[in-house]
Amino acid sequence: MNHRPERVQKLIQEELGKIMLKELEFPGSLVTITGVEVDKKLEAARVRLSILPQSSAKKALSIAEKYIGKLQYLLTKKMNIKPMPRIKFDIDYGAENASKIEKILLEEDNK
Repeated sequence: MNHRPERVQKLIQEELGKIMLKELEFPGSLVTITGVEVDKKLEAARVRLSILPQSSAKKALSIAEKYIGKLQYLLTKKMNIKPMPRIKFDIDYGAENASKIEKILLEEDNK
């Protein structure tokens, strides 16, 4: 069994997190990489971002996408793997959904 995609996912999450911390600013937002999914051919990497507050998610996503070329370059330089997957950002709504569910459950308990 080939474990390379899983290793690449973990490495991209670590290194891209460090790069984004140094290179990008998200005014008024907290942005966290919650996961990375790499396809089996290592051609593409879907990077999931958790953005708080959720109201600034689109603005923070547009900042990340604006600098995707620079981030891709720095990531390729840092990791030096071939092929280097092309990164694409998505918003991860998991934390927001969990918060909504928790709020509903608390409301039900209080009834």
